[in-house]
Amino acid sequence: MDKTYPSADAAIEDMTDGITLASGGFGLCGNPENLIAAVHRKGINNLSVVSNNCGIDEKGLGILLHAGQIDKMTSSYVGENKTFEQLYLSGELELELVPQGTLAERLRAGGAGIPAFYTPTGYGTPVAEGKEVRELGGRMVVLEHAIRTDFAIVKAWKGDTHGNLVFRYTANNFNQAMATAGRITIAEVEHLVPAGELDPNFIHTPGVFVDRIVQGHDYEKPIEFRTTRST
Repeated sequence: MDKTYPSADAAIEDMTDGITLASGGFGLCGNPENLIAAVHRKGINNLSVVSNNCGIDEKGLGILLHAGQIDKMTSSYVGENKTFEQLYLSGELELELVPQGTLAERLRAGGAGIPAFYTPTGYGTPVAEGKEVRELGGRMVVLEHAIRTDFAIVKAWKGDTHGNLVFRYTANNFNQAMATAGRITIAEVEHLVPAGELDPNFIHTPGVFVDRIVQGHDYEKPIEFRTTRST
């Protein structure tokens, strides 16, 4: 039951070119910084990445994007990364743009074993093009398919050796859903504790969804926008 790995590099050792990868976080909050760095060091290419966004230039997933390791992004927000903009407009990066709530639900559905669902979000817009549309309950709805990926990398505040995870505040955004969507899920944590130490009433992601866990270190936790005022 002990799922700990000695390092992020060891935890991603079997990742290969061309995999699908879900990555938790929202903006630069809750990013699995150590695991992203390990993927970068290993030089894994042709990645298809599912994430709310792609960080900013050379921060978060932007590290992989800047290095040319990502071929496709499935995201809901892409506005703060100039490299992303340039690659997309030049045709070097494939993009599937998904409404934010729909993206979260597609990931949750994948983790819950629900293959698809209907939502009114996106009806009558380019989001619905090529998808099944029907009327349910007097509303037009669009069929959206669940997301499952080969790997998922997430970052938690606390975790135990059995893989149970606790997220902290906004860093929970997308991490919890991503953790359930990966066929192999790898978590890095700020605090790794022995099994049984976490209060079961406050566990966000049960260890059954987590395959590997590593102790994170040297977190930069960069700030996307810093706004100050004179006193």
